[in-house]
Amino acid sequence: MMSQALREARRYEEAAGNRIKEEERPAFHLSVRTGWMNDPNGFSYYDGAYHLFYQYYPYECQWNFMHWGHAVSKDLLHWEYLPAALAPDQGYDRDGCFSGSALTLPDGRQLLMYTGVSKEKPGNGGGERQTQCLAVGNGLDYEKYEKNPVITAADLPEGCSAKDFRDPKMWQREDGSYRCVVGNRAADGSGQILLFQSRDGFAWEYKSVLASSRNRFGKMWECPDFFKLGEAWVLLLSPQEMLPEGPYYNGNGTLCLIGDFDEETETFIKRQDQPIDCGIDFYAAQTMQAPDGRRIMVGWMQNWDACDFQPDALWFGQMSLPRELSVKDGKLYQKPVRELENLRCGKLKYEDVSFSGEIELDGISGRRVDMELSVRPEDGMECYRKLEIQVAKNKQYHTSLCFLPEESLLTVDRTFSGSRKAVIHQRSSRVNSENGNLKLRILLDRYSMEVFVNDGEQAMTTVIYTDQEADGISFAANGTVHMDIVKYNLV
Repeated sequence: MMSQALREARRYEEAAGNRIKEEERPAFHLSVRTGWMNDPNGFSYYDGAYHLFYQYYPYECQWNFMHWGHAVSKDLLHWEYLPAALAPDQGYDRDGCFSGSALTLPDGRQLLMYTGVSKEKPGNGGGERQTQCLAVGNGLDYEKYEKNPVITAADLPEGCSAKDFRDPKMWQREDGSYRCVVGNRAADGSGQILLFQSRDGFAWEYKSVLASSRNRFGKMWECPDFFKLGEAWVLLLSPQEMLPEGPYYNGNGTLCLIGDFDEETETFIKRQDQPIDCGIDFYAAQTMQAPDGRRIMVGWMQNWDACDFQPDALWFGQMSLPRELSVKDGKLYQKPVRELENLRCGKLKYEDVSFSGEIELDGISGRRVDMELSVRPEDGMECYRKLEIQVAKNKQYHTSLCFLPEESLLTVDRTFSGSRKAVIHQRSSRVNSENGNLKLRILLDRYSMEVFVNDGEQAMTTVIYTDQEADGISFAANGTVHMDIVKYNLV
């Protein structure tokens, strides 16, 4: 039987969501139906469609008691809202139904696993408790498992935190059994990932500490995902309270660890590490395997250190464009899903544009754009010193991408992108560039820019709030730049 809390959420979201016009949302990124969105949950393929759930508070554009929102898509670009899937309505999840995952059971039902949060009443000697819970459904309605929670503090080894214990990511093994990884905090306060196993998806037992931070990468490790990609094993994480080191910044970040899985000890052996996204707004990545075998990732296109919402906002929160993943030479590569090419129209091509100073090119403008650039210095001449690309531009606003070839440094800057708060507006990343040669793919939607460097070797993502009338694109160089451009409108 549906709870009153879920019934009220469904009734409210339908009425409030219908008041938001299509043109007030992103064109091809999933945004929250109404209210607040954060982490992607339950990214999966079920009953002929892609399902994407998300952390959700429908009643305000602010974080609060977490629900699970729900949307489906045939192509990963056009999303249809379904009624909210979960609401905090039981003793074990009364303070929130937090992040988790989904898979298909042998009997055809869809299984959701999520973190239930409950806070003890003052005087009871306890604080917040996070446990792992299940719900089973048909792709539309879900019933919470009568034996919830299925993993509690009693299942944890000594020294593991019961408060920081969340975000289960499940998968099914070839032998039909199930595994899940859960983020946790060790006795020394640093992040670790715990591995659990189950024969049927319902009764779970602790297996091992899959990986440990030992205070190298931040503190709590949130939103783990673990999978094999080609010959490599990949562990995706969102660490909190990071210190600046190498390509990593202070605060809440993203982390990709690439290595091996030792099946005897049930532990992960790290070989390489890198940020998942080097921009401002990307967090809580989650992947799924598509029916055609592709490993596809989506992330919350926001960051806790850069949350900036307007007081009169109709909604807050959107997902990144889904990305196809691969591992090459020990590095994670990501590209926009190939389905995006079906939205391309109005192809415009410029070859070997040579310029110094600032230029604009006929037809190169817009806020729903897929643009590929190849830049290089003039043959036989000294390399240019700076290249800046400004998008979403008018006399008042712009978002910029600046490249300094001498330092191989690429910077995204949305200081002049409509934000009225002093949050993070700039991020830089070192990129692979020989003598000023660089390839960029820039995707613009109404409220975002995603940049893919050197055919997906790196990604940089940022949310922008600029008025939609700001649709100019310009190029400026200190020195002489040669540039090829292929630009499409996305419809």
